[in-house]
Amino acid sequence: MNQHTVGRKIAGVDLGDRDSWVCIIDGASGEVLERATIPTSGEAFGEYFARCEPMLVALETGTHSPWASRAVTDAGHEVIVANARQLPLIYGSKHKSDARDPEKLARVARLDVRLLAPVEHRPREQQRDLSVIRSRHALVRSRTLLINAARGMVKAFGSRLPKCDADVFHKVAWEFVPSELGLSLHPIFESITTLSRQIRALEDEIERLAREEYPHTQLLTQVSGVADLTALAFVLTLGDPRRFSDSRMVGAYLGLAPGRRQSGDRDQPMSITKAGDEYLRWLLVQCANFILRRDSPDTDLKRHGRKLAKSGSKIAKRIAKVAVARKLAVLLHALLVTGEVYEPLRNTSVRRRRQAPLSA
Repeated sequence: MNQHTVGRKIAGVDLGDRDSWVCIIDGASGEVLERATIPTSGEAFGEYFARCEPMLVALETGTHSPWASRAVTDAGHEVIVANARQLPLIYGSKHKSDARDPEKLARVARLDVRLLAPVEHRPREQQRDLSVIRSRHALVRSRTLLINAARGMVKAFGSRLPKCDADVFHKVAWEFVPSELGLSLHPIFESITTLSRQIRALEDEIERLAREEYPHTQLLTQVSGVADLTALAFVLTLGDPRRFSDSRMVGAYLGLAPGRRQSGDRDQPMSITKAGDEYLRWLLVQCANFILRRDSPDTDLKRHGRKLAKSGSKIAKRIAKVAVARKLAVLLHALLVTGEVYEPLRNTSVRRRRQAPLSA
């Protein structure tokens, strides 16, 4: 039993969309002291936990966990936010139930809070700013869906819409729409026009946030291929960069490191874990695509990726792209922590200096 919980009450909270379930146990004996169901709202959480004596409260990550953890903390309790995907006892259970899950959370916290793989939510202001990026992402996906729908309908009539950037699609492609599809496609093109305008407005806000609220993002945009969008998403997703003692941990945190399955004499390599923030991982892979282009600037990252993709096979290219994205994540974190000026060919220069005496 964890000495941190001796003599304390421990609560497990299973957050539901409408209602949440609470189980409180005694930290010393493990006896269940109370079970309760409360509405999933800030007011209800504040009222319920304000009546309870200070205790350790464990809840899982989820849509409601940021505000719920703040509400419980404001009521005077210590909160542990468990990483749901790192807790197979609950996440992978075949017998999940609203009554069992909060009790399991409380009992695991009683044993050792480290087993919950606790996470720390970003401040409310950073969560608000991150929502600008996520809103843009949602609008871009919606626009892509409509553009693909328009292209498909036109192809069915033996025509084809020209290739062009999504930002100008509504201007360029309309004149190629067959007249008999005008009535059906006009609302789609109007929606695409509106979405493009809204996306541009959010991109302007992202540029403003990066420039005025998070000026340290400019350390990251030193790297060719990294724009304000990726830099801001990186800064807001990671939060305090110093919580990572080693920059190489960031690659694994974002799911870009390969998994591992070791048992006895077997050590089986696996594909990347795809843990962490999916959108930021996608952004880093898109940056890697740019870095590996033939016409992109010469950098250590590009040389590393091109070496891995030397065979030219699809698998090699895919491996190279992910490897560059992983190294990019490590580099961006190092720049954030050190504040150094980015040197595109730093590693190459170091190797040359080391080899110089040997060749002399």
